[in-house]
Amino acid sequence: MKNESTIIDVPAESSSAMKGSAPLIGMAKDHTTSDSGGYKRGLSIFDFFLRLAAIIASSVAAGTMFTSDETLPFFTQFLQFQAGYDDLPTFQFFVIAMSMISGYLVLSLPFSVVTIIRPLAVAPRLLLLVLDTAAMAFNMAAASSAAAIAYLAHNGNQNTNWLPICQQFENFCQKTSGAVVSSFVSVVFLIILVVISGVALKRH
Repeated sequence: MKNESTIIDVPAESSSAMKGSAPLIGMAKDHTTSDSGGYKRGLSIFDFFLRLAAIIASSVAAGTMFTSDETLPFFTQFLQFQAGYDDLPTFQFFVIAMSMISGYLVLSLPFSVVTIIRPLAVAPRLLLLVLDTAAMAFNMAAASSAAAIAYLAHNGNQNTNWLPICQQFENFCQKTSGAVVSSFVSVVFLIILVVISGVALKRH
């Protein structure tokens, strides 16, 4: 019997097709990277405008508390009834804390712009995540302590003979309460900023 050999012809196009498969894979990876960059750039733009809103909220809180002084119209030459934020250390701490948070948020704007220009950069986003978390905790401490004093000013405390003063110092209580509300709005903005930074740092 004769040895029969089987010969399989390989088309010339197959080798070229195999060579052309690599660029297609590279194109797919580049497409995925561009989609991730566009998504993170959108988050960075939202981050920037949210920081502007947080600056407004924290500045309003500090300014409103700072101007919350009120003097009652009935007073004599030797006796005068007056209430101000500087009469309470908690409100003094509130003004200082909210002013510092406003300053930090202003200084953080350039880093937010960097994340818009370079959405895939990790270092500026990680720095903002750490500092925003610290600012959020600081803001929460100031807002919570001021809220406790504002509650006592409105309702008093019979067990400690703390009398409510808002019936007399109505304007003072309105301003301090408004400052506390604005500070909690700032807390919400900072929480969202922390979440945005966490999502932006997530690898896709």
